[in-house]
Amino acid sequence: MTILDHVSAYFQGWLDRDADAILAILGANGTYEDPTTPGPIGGAAFRGYLETLWSAFPDLTFEIVSEAETGPNSAAAQWIMRGTNTGSMNGLPPSGNQIELRGADFFTVEGGHISAVTGYFDGGTLLRQLGLNIIVQPTEIRPFKFGTSTSISTGKRAEPGAYSITFLDALDEAAAGRVSEGSRASLIDMQNMEGFIGATTVSFGSRMATISAWTDADAPRRVMQEGAHATAMRGLMDGSLASSGYTTVWSLERNNGFWVRCNACEKMTRKAQDGDVCACGEVLPLHPPYW
Repeated sequence: MTILDHVSAYFQGWLDRDADAILAILGANGTYEDPTTPGPIGGAAFRGYLETLWSAFPDLTFEIVSEAETGPNSAAAQWIMRGTNTGSMNGLPPSGNQIELRGADFFTVEGGHISAVTGYFDGGTLLRQLGLNIIVQPTEIRPFKFGTSTSISTGKRAEPGAYSITFLDALDEAAAGRVSEGSRASLIDMQNMEGFIGATTVSFGSRMATISAWTDADAPRRVMQEGAHATAMRGLMDGSLASSGYTTVWSLERNNGFWVRCNACEKMTRKAQDGDVCACGEVLPLHPPYW
């Protein structure tokens, strides 16, 4: 087989979704690497990578734009990868989005096998096509720390009577991942709990926090006793997730109400309840949810 025969067989394995064929072409010590891998991977790790990608994009295809030998034991190929995200990827639900990603692979062939494949593509393009945000920011510029946040709302327009605040300091990156998974599960549980209005989670460094809005101070008690949140609290108390934590409930002292813009005169007016009328005589629009 020529070098380009090896390259063609490699891509055919991708098109056939045949992990055994691809691993056979790479041989026992062959490796694969691209911007999404932790470094060169091979064997079982590469098989897992292939199966995960095929699961996320069952209709994945490659169009080879060009290929050529680049040396006595090397070759390069430009390609366009296309597919539809109908399966989970990195724990995220399927987006249903179609992707079209351009990239290139560089091959080294030794001893009758492809010994190394190094792939290059714009990971940002892939994420944007999947509908994901790309946020570039520093970790810390004292006195500020930077992180990420997520919000969930039931759409209820009820006035919050209490807020619960919980934070913990994750032990390490792996623990932080488990906390995030538990937090998502807990918020899903909370949507079905009477009295829950909405919540926002934030994380910066090892600290992870959740602020939840409730109709009254007694409503959050169910969270401590049921479902995923109760499981997460056990992880806090047995020391498997965090080095420290804090939870509290705050009752509402004063609500200054919503200010809404009148559709007729465009003035901002304080709105106490549905049906309130602007000074111009126009009925004010409904206010959005408090949380």
